[in-house]
Amino acid sequence: MIVSEESRIAAAQSYIDALVSHDGDSVPFAARCTRVEQGIKNGFSGNHLRRSLNRGAQYRFLADTTPPDYRIDGDRVRAAYTVLTKAAFGGRRLAARVDETFVIPAETSSGRAEIHHIKVRFQPFIQR
Repeated sequence: MIVSEESRIAAAQSYIDALVSHDGDSVPFAARCTRVEQGIKNGFSGNHLRRSLNRGAQYRFLADTTPPDYRIDGDRVRAAYTVLTKAAFGGRRLAARVDETFVIPAETSSGRAEIHHIKVRFQPFIQR
C-alpha cells in the first residue's frame, strides 16, 4: 500500500513534537528503528527511542522548535528546523539548526507511516 506524503510528514512531525513534549508514545517508530546523531548511533530500537523521548535527560532542556521545512525524496523525509533550549543568559538563548532525515517508506504492507531510521546533524548557535 502507498503511504501518502502527508502521513509521512505527520510521522516525522510527531517525533519533532515529542522532542519538546517529552511524550514519545504516539511516535510511529518501526520496531527496529535506529537513530544516528552527529555520526554516532544513539537509538537502537523503536522502544528505546520512545523511552528516551519520554524520560531522557538530554531532551529536558529543549523548549521549542520552529516549524520545519520538509522535503521528500523517495523514502526519505528531510526536516530542517531550529531547536530552542531553556538555556538562556544575558537575553540570549542557546539554540541549534537541525537537519534531520527520516526514513519512512512510501510503500508498506500495513499502509501506515512508520519511522525506520533517523539521521540528525545539528549546529548550535546563540540566539539574540
